[in-house]
Amino acid sequence: MRDDITSIPISDVFEPKDGCPVCRLRNMLEERSVTYITGAAMMEPDVRIETNKVGFCSRHYEQMLKNSRKLTIALMLKSHLAQIASDGVSKSAKVKKGETRQKSCFVCNKLNRNMEHIVANVCLLWEKEKEFRNLYSEQPFICLEHCKDLVAASDNISKKNRREFIKMTEKLCEGYLVELAGDLQHFADMFDYRSNGSEDWGNSKDSVERTIAFLTTREVE
Repeated sequence: MRDDITSIPISDVFEPKDGCPVCRLRNMLEERSVTYITGAAMMEPDVRIETNKVGFCSRHYEQMLKNSRKLTIALMLKSHLAQIASDGVSKSAKVKKGETRQKSCFVCNKLNRNMEHIVANVCLLWEKEKEFRNLYSEQPFICLEHCKDLVAASDNISKKNRREFIKMTEKLCEGYLVELAGDLQHFADMFDYRSNGSEDWGNSKDSVERTIAFLTTREVE
């Protein structure tokens, strides 16, 4: 499967300064993957062999249903069921003692692998281009999970610059965390009798949804 990671315009994705830029990068790659798997990939035997084996998670089945015809999904499901029948239901359902059942998904597997490369590319771009470094520092925030990913990937940055990158990244995350905590407190206070019917919600009305997105990388639908 060709996701052509190098063609994803990282700097352009950081330009809007709206939400977590790494979430946007992930969403772009995810959309490409879902579009690909329900299009050209239908004719690629090696891809079909893998999708027949692992299938998809509920999230990506939902995305495919939104983005393509049901007939395409029906044919993929038919092949997947045939593979399960061929392997034997007992084998497909078996979980070894002490293990938990792993969620299997073709798109998730590809996405996770490619995101490692994308996060590494963000780090390298930050070190090589001063203009991008400034753009990075101007982001409204980095969500918690992608802050962890970026810090982990900062080994790609030279030792002399790594500390600055980590400090900048954690500042973008921590600053938004403090903001969310304040918005959540204000939201809760609005339900207190002492608010005296005040209608000044400030930025708190969607604080629950924004906090969930900050913690999980996914917006509440």
